[in-house]
Formats: sequence, C-alpha cells, structure tokens
Amino acid sequence: MKTRLQRPLRSTLLAAGLAATLAACESAPPPAQPAPQIGRAPDYVIGPGDTLRVDVYRQPELSVALPVRPDGRMSLPLVPDVEVAGKTPTELAKEIEQKLRAYVREPTVSVMVTSFTGVPGKQVRVIGEAAQPLTVAYVEGMSVLDVVIRAGGLTRYASGNRAEIIRRENPDAPPQIIRVRLNDLIRDGDITQDVQMRPGDTLVIPQGWF
Repeated sequence: MKTRLQRPLRSTLLAAGLAATLAACESAPPPAQPAPQIGRAPDYVIGPGDTLRVDVYRQPELSVALPVRPDGRMSLPLVPDVEVAGKTPTELAKEIEQKLRAYVREPTVSVMVTSFTGVPGKQVRVIGEAAQPLTVAYVEGMSVLDVVIRAGGLTRYASGNRAEIIRRENPDAPPQIIRVRLNDLIRDGDITQDVQMRPGDTLVIPQGWF
C-alpha cells in the first residue's frame, strides 16, 4: 500500500530541492566570453636614415650593421647597392637571400631595424630651437609633446609659445599652419596645447626676440 506524504513534509522537500537547484546555478561558472579580436599592427617600412642589422646565419663575415643612405640603398658584402627603402624587414631579408644564393648555399637572412626614421611621407620633423632638431618615424597616437621629448626639449633661446606645426593634406595642397603654445604645455601643463601630430608634419620652434 502506497503511503501519501503529508502536505507539510512534501512542501519541505520541494523547497529543499529548489534551494539545491539555485545553489548549483549560482556555483556554475559563467559562460566563456569570446576573446577580443586584436588587430595586427602594420609592418614597419624602412626609410633613409634607418640603421639596419643584417645577419646571415653561420656567415658572420656577411653580417653587417649599416645606415640606409639618403638614396634609400645599402651596400652589403657580395650584394652591392641594394634598394631597401620602402620595404619591410621581412621583404628585404627575402630579397637578400635570393641575391646571396649565387654565392651561399641556402642562405638564411634576418633584418632588424635598430634605429628608426621611416619613409619621408611617414616622418615627423622638428626644426629650429629644439635641443636636438631631428626627424623621427611617425607613430600612431603621437602628439606634439612626444615629439618635443624626443627632441630633448627646447633651447634657452626658444620662443615656445610661437611654435607652429606645418601640415599638408597632400603634397600639392597649400600648407596648413597650426599654432601651438609649447611653453604653456611644458611649463604650465596646458594639455589643450598637446596637439596630435600626423605623418609628414613639421614642428617649427622659432627663436625668441632679444
């Protein structure tokens, strides 16, 4: 003969089962989230003024560290006058391997850029009363403060608040003049003057009037 559970006991069992179910749900790990997609950074393009380290595996006499000439070329052992500007390090390494096959069996070449300047259209220049006037490769997100730091700051004769950024939207366009108050930025921390740079910009820092 089947015995019916008393109503209070049945209610207690149902409540206990519901509590156990809720506890299991709370202890279960959350569903895995898809990993964020990270964009691949563009490969660096070699330009005049860069310094390259070219290593040929097991051939130390063919390995060199040289700057890229203003004409965009380099002269390597067994491979004179190689056009390197406008190529990525990987592209250049493959080209050198191809040229060395006439002299070396199955050459393996690696190319590393040890100092960066970049191709002219992707450079930023600093001229005038900077501690170290220079040309640097443009980096995404670069601001005028980044450039001034790279140039070692201003000289004692600089008129920082009369500095200008000369910008051209394209080679044939008239120059756009953007005035920037470097003294206010550097000495007073006025971040409104920390203008974003663009590839091809030239920062001009004039001399003060004495």
